[in-house]
Amino acid sequence: MKRPVLLFATTNPHKVAEIEAMLGPCFTVKSLLDFGLPGPEETGATLEENAEIKARYAYERTGLPGIGEDTGLFVRALHWAPGVYSARFSGGGDRENREKLLYLMRGERDRYAEFRTVLAIYDGREVRFLRGVLPGRITTEERGSGGFGYDPIFVPEGHSRTLAEMSPEEKNRISHRRRAIDALLRWIVRNI
Repeated sequence: MKRPVLLFATTNPHKVAEIEAMLGPCFTVKSLLDFGLPGPEETGATLEENAEIKARYAYERTGLPGIGEDTGLFVRALHWAPGVYSARFSGGGDRENREKLLYLMRGERDRYAEFRTVLAIYDGREVRFLRGVLPGRITTEERGSGGFGYDPIFVPEGHSRTLAEMSPEEKNRISHRRRAIDALLRWIVRNI
């Protein structure tokens, strides 16, 4: 039996690997990389807008229903920044983003933060949004070598280790992306 194809509109190999691990053998996961396509410019002011831009882009270039994903880290003490600008927060890469965030948080007592993931599904007719949120807190220093992005400075609520200190399997069971993927799977079961 041929596995259904899910096209995620990303060029981030870390996200592709996480999504493939979460979906297991039930689906064939494709990304823009499989089609030799660059990612679209993320010009949205919200996670929803960026996810929709990506989903429409994938559909328009491949004819397959596209799933756009955007994730941000929202820190209460920073008025919910970096938010939609998480990947571009410092103007540098992951390490520079973490360093800037830790610098801005030095001496801050309120360390509450949450990762938010939005999935947008576009099939040429309508857009549907699905979400996943992971509450937690920002550490005072980097810990762990796994994961990517802000994982070394984020401890999920109810845990004592950062996402970067967890195994990929452990992280994938609890993450914001896992919660959004679970919402996607529930949507697929109800609608397909």
